[in-house]
Amino acid sequence: MTNRRSFLVASGLTALASTRAFGANERLRLGIIGAGGRMGQLLNAAENSGVSFEIVSVSDVYTPRREEVKLRASATNAATPVDFREVLDDKSIDAVLIATPDHWHVRTAVAALSAGKDVYLEKPVTHTLEEDATLRHAVRSSKQVLQCGMQQRSWPHFRNAVSLIQGGALGQVPQVRTFWWQNYGRNWIPKPVDAAQLDWKQWLGGAPDQPFSLEVFNRWRWFWNFGGGAMTDLFAHWIDVTHWAMKADTPSTAFVLGDNYVYPQWQCPDTIQAAFRYPGFDVVYEGMMASSIDDGGLEFRGTEATLKLSRSGMSVFHEGVKANPILHEESFEDGTIPHMRNFFDCIKTRKDPNAPVEAGLAAANAGHLGNLAYHSGGMAKHRA
Repeated sequence: MTNRRSFLVASGLTALASTRAFGANERLRLGIIGAGGRMGQLLNAAENSGVSFEIVSVSDVYTPRREEVKLRASATNAATPVDFREVLDDKSIDAVLIATPDHWHVRTAVAALSAGKDVYLEKPVTHTLEEDATLRHAVRSSKQVLQCGMQQRSWPHFRNAVSLIQGGALGQVPQVRTFWWQNYGRNWIPKPVDAAQLDWKQWLGGAPDQPFSLEVFNRWRWFWNFGGGAMTDLFAHWIDVTHWAMKADTPSTAFVLGDNYVYPQWQCPDTIQAAFRYPGFDVVYEGMMASSIDDGGLEFRGTEATLKLSRSGMSVFHEGVKANPILHEESFEDGTIPHMRNFFDCIKTRKDPNAPVEAGLAAANAGHLGNLAYHSGGMAKHRA
């Protein structure tokens, strides 16, 4: 039986354990798992967050990537293991940043949580629908902080846009249009790789054994064993904003039309149209990977006004006043900076971050449902 004294002691130890991370005048000690292009962007954001940190260990299967991180002032003395488990074995590390290909996300995050590390996990947080329960349980059964890489949730103008929508400024919103166009032929050219410095077997992980491919290694998002195409990459960001603004995160049905018109060597479609049915509203998505004139964004179509939103800013247009927006706000910094700052703050306070695991899972699951529809002849229903 627990008496008052034993309860106070136990709760005090729990509180102490949950605040073991760096204090006000201490440097946060970070581990890096996956040191590719996105990790470079995360570290740029961390360096601009105003928080003092030291990179203690950097793990990646490609040696030049580990060495590139070591050129940063915060990583001069960092260890550089190939195996991510060596990062987690270092008990001095407070938190890890994970930016591996998707098929490694849950495995590395669960191991990090089990090792007592706080985690910043890039999106999509899962590679399959089945991984939802595994990650959800790992986070909520631990005392660790996990921030999902849905940086819009910390981006000031996105937060303002959500407040407007939830405050009723647009009236009823029966439709949300989302889109994202990129040009892989002009802007995403594969970089040469020295295969002698790459642990290809480790990179494959649990995927079927296959010979090294520069296309797969550089454009892994477009091959089913490693990513999920546009649905779990680009769409995941916009459907997260939609879930957040509309206070609904479970589509009942997905409809998808997808084709490989430009990149037949990919497995995931390069040209896609999709529609998702939610209670009281629909979400549509369109994108193509060989045209980038319009980039990406969302449009919340309301009965009183329409809100157009992108990473550059937002504009609100009132019905009947089409020429000029009645409200306009521009972005003043990359949202990954405040998102990283929020993660670091939560390591101190032990509060839930702006993008908790539930948000990341809901966004990933919507994308997975879209891919299920693609594989099922165009339509899929949510499985309760």
